[in-house]
Amino acid sequence: MEQVRTAHGAAGVGVRLLGRAVRLVVGVLLGTVTAVVDLTYLLWSGLILVPVWPHPGARRSAIREIQAGARHLAEVERWRLAAFLNSVNSADYTGRRAVEYLCLRWAVGLLGGAVLLIFAYGAVAGLVWLAEWVAGQSGPLLFAGQLVLGLIGLFLVAQGLLGMAALDRRLGRLFFGPSDRELLERRISELAVSRAGIVEAVDAERRRIERDLHDGLQQRLVALGMLLGRARRSADPERAGELLRQAHEESRSALDDLREVAWRVYPTALDNLGLDEALARVADRAGMPVTVHYRLVEQPPARVRTAAYFVVSEAVTNAAKHARAGRVVVDVAPGQNAVVVAIDDDGIGGADPAGSGLAGLARRVAALDGTFRVDSPVGGPTTIVAEFPCG
Repeated sequence: MEQVRTAHGAAGVGVRLLGRAVRLVVGVLLGTVTAVVDLTYLLWSGLILVPVWPHPGARRSAIREIQAGARHLAEVERWRLAAFLNSVNSADYTGRRAVEYLCLRWAVGLLGGAVLLIFAYGAVAGLVWLAEWVAGQSGPLLFAGQLVLGLIGLFLVAQGLLGMAALDRRLGRLFFGPSDRELLERRISELAVSRAGIVEAVDAERRRIERDLHDGLQQRLVALGMLLGRARRSADPERAGELLRQAHEESRSALDDLREVAWRVYPTALDNLGLDEALARVADRAGMPVTVHYRLVEQPPARVRTAAYFVVSEAVTNAAKHARAGRVVVDVAPGQNAVVVAIDDDGIGGADPAGSGLAGLARRVAALDGTFRVDSPVGGPTTIVAEFPCG
């Protein structure tokens, strides 16, 4: 079984590498085509500018039109970079910046086309060598030499394509951004926002626990004390027995409230038994049918375990208390370097993602660089999906 898994894993890696190689070649090929278009546009723009240059008004108008056209071409390049070369660049750039980009971009694109021509020539030569060897027109020694030469050429072409793609990405980042400094500043801003969010979420949870203690558990303990006091002072044994029965019921309710608060603070089962067992206990305590599909092979990191638990616990509680759901399905599955948690219920829907509970969960997930999505149309059903990166 282990050998089968290893073979499947190697096959998966091979398919991913082949997919990346195809995307790279297509990206460079499209870049060659767009380079021809870019160069043509620049030459045409030069021809337009020459006669109007002595006239300031017409020159400014022509420059505006040229820059507007350059932005359209630059947007095509941004799409190509994002779709095939994994380079996402900012759309906040000027028309002049777009023209400057095109002035360099066409040369990079044509250079990439030259590398592709070498690759095509090598592929045709390899097919000819193979046909000659099959037809007996070349010996094994000559074919072996040609094979070695072909592999060396393929390696050099692959390095050339990778280099052209890297140069293309660098050019895009240079003119469109974001630069390394902008990325760092953006990351700092995201961390500041997530830090403020998690502080607010924890503070909101603390206030809710305090409210539960003051308005729930404390009131029950006061009532319990009053019932016991009245039972002690009662001269009627039958009345005293009734008061003691009520006090016993009140103590059980107080214990349930205390257990609820304790679970909300932090379930010890997460550390002792793991996320799967903790979620199973959430399902047992939900008071409604809750099905948990747990498909993780290993326990996720502690921070992910804790956040995933609170997302499921809050979603199940909302489904039971507010959504009037008849059933809830929880699915915990592995993603791409992530853990994906999905909660579906058949309730009435209409959950507000900006509400305090769901917004707090979103902030808790964002603090781990995760994503949080709520789909809850009026009438139901409701789907909550949280993805936690584990890389």
